[in-house]
Formats: sequence, structure tokens, C-alpha cells
Amino acid sequence: MNKLIVSLIFIFSSNFFSHEFNPAHLLINEIEELEYEALWMTPIKNLGTSPELSFPEICEIEKELPFRQGKYLSEKILLKCSESLRGKAIQVSGLSILNDALVTINHFDGDRFEGLMNLKVPEIVIPKDKQIYPTGYFYLGVEHLLGGVDHVVFVLGLIFLISGFVPLLKTVTAFTLAHSITLAISVLGVFKLPSASTEALIALTIIYLAFELTKTESQIKRPWLMAFGFGLLHGFGFAGALSEIGIANDQLFLSLLFFNIGIEIGQLMIIPLVGLIIYILNFINLKNLFRALITYGIGGMGVFWFITRIWSIVN
Repeated sequence: MNKLIVSLIFIFSSNFFSHEFNPAHLLINEIEELEYEALWMTPIKNLGTSPELSFPEICEIEKELPFRQGKYLSEKILLKCSESLRGKAIQVSGLSILNDALVTINHFDGDRFEGLMNLKVPEIVIPKDKQIYPTGYFYLGVEHLLGGVDHVVFVLGLIFLISGFVPLLKTVTAFTLAHSITLAISVLGVFKLPSASTEALIALTIIYLAFELTKTESQIKRPWLMAFGFGLLHGFGFAGALSEIGIANDQLFLSLLFFNIGIEIGQLMIIPLVGLIIYILNFINLKNLFRALITYGIGGMGVFWFITRIWSIVN
């Protein structure tokens, strides 16, 4: 039975479930009145067809040949428009369900706009009014947490590892504080880790968490300390793609803050749901069986991700 469970985990832990957080990014700078220079960055490992942009008909479009830029295929686009882009719509087609597109527009007068397009919302209307806060990074943070299954799996394991609201709050707070620190120092350029190595190390944290789940509650010492240490690694993971696409505005602190708040909201969306499941399992005396299944599942996915990520590094 145990071998069957592990085998199923390996089968379903495909790259679809462990995709890297690589949003597309459309950066538009108005270099002169009604003349815009755009940079369209799409992840090379995009799952699905290559996404295409549609600009308003008021603009003449000149495109350069795409070029590789890190993990992205970048394309420069020159727009000469008869009217301002304010109040106009930009569309994208071909995004996969696992990829969002961050849109950043810097107007000639210094105003900026940031928003998010995805498979469900493939069109964005550039507002006429000035945007005060970079809310696009908030939605990007939520999408990253909920879409990055390795981070979700780690949070899930933490919830099953700890009994009691106060110990859980302390542990999740430690994890949050740690990844907030490394997210900031990585994006600010103070210290960075290679993205591929970070992803492999994150897989190791998941394997270790599965090992901790095999212990009894009395054997688990200072789970908050483990969460803090591993949270430092996960912060570098959160920062990886954000550093790749860059934060193209002068609101660096606010952008980081909104991105981090989005991550926390994503976590808070998971915790009550899992807590309710654990309560029901306790009520019907199935918690121990489900914990065993979770342990095998987390361990199996961690091993699979570690092997595939190390393989991608050496090749």
C-alpha cells in the first residue's frame, strides 16, 4: 500500500505541479508625447502557446527581433500613437493557466500604472486617473503563493506538524518574517542565491518537513526555528522571478510590501481551510491516517522535485 502511494505521488508530481514562478512582464515607457517604447518579456519555459499582445488601433507598431534575456524571451516594440494610451485597452492571448502577465506603464508626465492580466482576465484598461499604489504586485503575490505548489505544500506540512493555535501562529509568523527578510535583500541586490539552486534547496526543505511529520508531537522541538530557517530559503525563491522581471518603478518599497502582503493573504487563504479539514478528521478519528498520507505525499513530491531540479542544473 505504501509503495502504491509513493508511486502515485511520483506520477502526479510532474512539472505542471512544480512550475517556477515566471510571470510575463509588459513594460511600457512613454519616451515622448504619444510615443512609447515597450519591452515584452515572456518566460522561455512557458506552458502553452507563445502569448501575443494586441495594442489599440490608434497606434502604429514596430517590432524588433526577440532576444533571450535570462529565463525570458524579450521583444522590443515601438508604439507611435495618435492619442494617449490612457483609457485604452491592451489584450493578451495565449497565456497558460500557470502564467500571469504583469503590466507596467510609465507615462511621460511621471504617472505610472501597474496591473495584471491572466487567462481569465486577458484585457487590461489603462485608467485615466493616476494610480497611487502598485496593487499589481499584490495580486502577483497572491497568484505566486497559490500557484507555487511547492510553497503551498510546505505551508500544508507546517499546519499538520503543529497542534494548537498559538504554536501554529508562532511558527507561521517565523516563516513569514524569514521569507520577508530574504525577499527584500534579494530584490534589493544586497545578497542573492542562484534561482535553480534555491529551487533545489526548497525541495530539500520539503523532504525534511516530511521527515519531521513522522515524529510524535513530543519529539518535535522548536518548530518555529525550523520554519524560520527554511523560510529564509523560500524568500529567495519568492524573489527569484521578481528579480528577473524587475520592479520597473520608483516605488520599490511599496512594490515589495504589496507583493509580500499578497503572499501572506495567499497563506491565510490556505490555513483556515486546512484547519477545518484537520478538525473534521479529528472528529471522525481519521487524522492519523490522513497525516500518514500527507507525509508520504509531501516526501514523494519533495524527492521528485529535488531530483528534477538537480538534473536541470547539471544539464
